[in-house]
Amino acid sequence: MLVGFDTADDAAVYRLSDTVAMINTIDFITPPVDDPYWFGQIAAANSISDVYSMGGKPLTALNVVMFPSKKLSMDVLKEILRGGHDKVVEAGACLVGGHSVDDLEPKYGLCVNGVVHPQNIVTNSGARPGDALILTKPLGSGVLFNAVRSRRLPFSEIEKEILPAIAALNGTAMEEALGFDVHAATDITGFGILGHAAEMAWGSSCRLIIDYTRLPVYAHALEMYAKGETTGSNDANRQMVESRSLQLRRQLPSEKMGILYDPQTSGGLLLALPADQADDLLQALHRAGVGSAVSVGEVTAAEAGVTLV
Repeated sequence: MLVGFDTADDAAVYRLSDTVAMINTIDFITPPVDDPYWFGQIAAANSISDVYSMGGKPLTALNVVMFPSKKLSMDVLKEILRGGHDKVVEAGACLVGGHSVDDLEPKYGLCVNGVVHPQNIVTNSGARPGDALILTKPLGSGVLFNAVRSRRLPFSEIEKEILPAIAALNGTAMEEALGFDVHAATDITGFGILGHAAEMAWGSSCRLIIDYTRLPVYAHALEMYAKGETTGSNDANRQMVESRSLQLRRQLPSEKMGILYDPQTSGGLLLALPADQADDLLQALHRAGVGSAVSVGEVTAAEAGVTLV
């Protein structure tokens, strides 16, 4: 076992030989939107992302399905699975089966297996003082999904531009990043930007400095927080980070603070690499179509934790 759960990393990695290590991960979610095809795509991209964040290549995937067959049409399930299948194919992997159970609420995701060279594993615990931090996707998907459910925000406002960004695979971003000296990586998901930054900081025994003004945010997300929308995870995410060496050097209104703890689904990668390589990586990402990638902070040698400036 090369990577277990000691540093809350994104996937397990087990060495099979001197040149091949196996990556194992599983994730499933409840529907972020009512459209079943989008649900399938987002859930699959979210699951596959953990393989990319370890520097690996996804090979096979198994469907994990919970579905209320007595309440919803099987056509809904068909569309969920079609969305997942299309995203797996896009990733260059094979969908090889799965398991389903009857449940009260739909849930869907994947068990994904991938490979990586044992010497090329990227973990969330390798950040070094002097590194720059790059984030590859905007924040705010959690509050947007809830706002659509509560009808504060029409589905049409997120369908054309925001959902494709959320459902986009992180493979292109990591492929570009692996051309540089990436020291650490993690994908930003349920714990929000500060939660996952904190895990990287604790695992790396460093302090991550996050510049709020640089953080990319999806359209309408701040507006929804200002209107009173939130998520069921924000408070828990805030408590987790505050209990482990969070420093706030910037005073923010509540709607802006909400973005920091907003749980992401199929969020972007947070990458740590030498500061003198950051601009070149950003240019490579932008050329490759990862247009929202930005530098959001740096790594220092201070006490492990996160500082917001």
